[in-house]
Order: sequence, then C-alpha cells, then structure tokens
Amino acid sequence: MKDAVHIKFKNRQNPNAEFDLVRIEELFDIAGDDHAPDELHVVEFYNIFFIESGQGYHTIDFTDYACEAGTILTVRKDQLQKFFRGNLTGSILLFTDEFLVSYLEQLEALKSLQIFNELLGTPKIQLSASEMKEIADLINRMQDEYFERNDNYSLEIIRSELHILITKLYRIKSKRKQIIFDKKYLSEFIEFQKLVELNVKETTRVQDYAKMMGVSTKTLNNISKTIIRKTAKEFVDEICTKQIKRQLINTELSIKEIAFASGFEETTNFYKYFKRQTQTTPEQFRLSF
Repeated sequence: MKDAVHIKFKNRQNPNAEFDLVRIEELFDIAGDDHAPDELHVVEFYNIFFIESGQGYHTIDFTDYACEAGTILTVRKDQLQKFFRGNLTGSILLFTDEFLVSYLEQLEALKSLQIFNELLGTPKIQLSASEMKEIADLINRMQDEYFERNDNYSLEIIRSELHILITKLYRIKSKRKQIIFDKKYLSEFIEFQKLVELNVKETTRVQDYAKMMGVSTKTLNNISKTIIRKTAKEFVDEICTKQIKRQLINTELSIKEIAFASGFEETTNFYKYFKRQTQTTPEQFRLSF
C-alpha cells in the first residue's frame, strides 16, 4: 500500500501568496510529480469547491459526496480527500488559515471557519439556482482579480471577497440548519475537539481532557452532548477511530505498529477496540481501500 501524500500549500503563480485558485477541469494537468489527485492525499490548507457543471463525486474522510452543478464542498486542512476523473467543471479556492484569520478578529475567524468543521455540519451544500448565481458572481470577481488585475491590491480584495463568500455559505448553512451556531458551549467544544485531535494517541480518558480544560467530567459530557449529542467518551472514540483509519490506509505500518502508535500496548486490545467501533477488523478495513 502506498502512503498517502501530505500536500503542503504551494502557489506556483505567486509564491508569496497564501491563496490560490484552480480550475477543476485542469487539476490533473497541473498536479505535482509527488502525487495524483485521484489518489488519497491529505491537504494542509483549506479548500472550497464550487461545481459549475457535470456530475461526479469527491471523497472526504471516507465519505463519497455526489457532485453536480451548484454543489459546494468545504474541506478543512488535514482531511483526507480523493478526486475522481469525470466531467466536473468549476473552481477550487485554496488558502491557508493565516490568509483569512490574520484579517479577522478572533471570534469572527472562529465563526467563519466553523463551516469547514465536519463535526459541526455537513461539508456539502447544494445551492439553489439563485444561490448558485450569487456565489458564481462572487467567485468570478475573485478570478478576475486574481488572474487579470493581479496588482498590489488584489490579494487584499480577494481576502475580503473570501470572507464575504464564507459568510454567505455560513448563512446558507444556518438557514438550512446544516451547521451548529450560536449555541451554548460551542467554543468549549471546539477547544475539546482540538485537544482530542492533538492528544488522542496518548490518552482516550475523558478525565484527562476534563483536567486539561479545567472542568469536571460531568461538564465535559454536557459540552459534548449539547453540541454533537454524543458523550465525551463517544466523541473521543470517534476521533481515535478516525485517526486509526487514516493510518491504516495512509501508511504501510503493520497492524502491530499502528496499535502501538495509537496508544495500545496490546495488539489484542487494539483489535477488540477497532472491531467494536467499526464492526470490521483492521485488515478488512485496509483491504477495502
């Protein structure tokens, strides 16, 4: 099995910019020598996909999303994804968090980047005809600024347009109840999520995360249940399982090595844990990709 490639942000047109815009139909022609878009890869930046025409699908973290005219996909950094060759046309906006966050107040940035958090809402939006025109006009302005004008003011204008785009997508998701917003414990949950994603290989104990956050396990359970309707333990197990899955399909490590890297001292316990979470064995899951 070939390791999944981690794709760092690289702007060939403007190496100093932390924003780029590419056409989906040209993606396979401009891919680097180190990877192919139709192979599983991890991006270390944010993506917004806007589909203008065609039909197909795109994989994000083990889920295939059907795409057609008017589909928007939001992909946060460090997610697995895979493209499928087909007849899709449209644009991909690529940018680092620094490109957007440096422009915004912290609370506004947190709100904006929520649309990329798959735990707080679906990464897919299917736009209506009027919404599609509105978003297309906005992206067309960004394309014109990026490719045609391209002067000393362009990146600042694009950054502002990107903020408008994300805010419009946030409003669409909010109206459709496709995202959790303005809810008690939201900032606490996002802190919890970050801690788990960083530390789950060291511990899956809810008590440890409660201590890191300076709250009781009861409060941490309330935080988790309020935001995602799962106990803190269920959430920690979900993140742990996702990271195990990524290692199984991203690396050539043996099952024993993955078990150890995931914090399991005994391979037998690792097998039991993975089977309980996924109803399949690590080998069966690895062979399914």
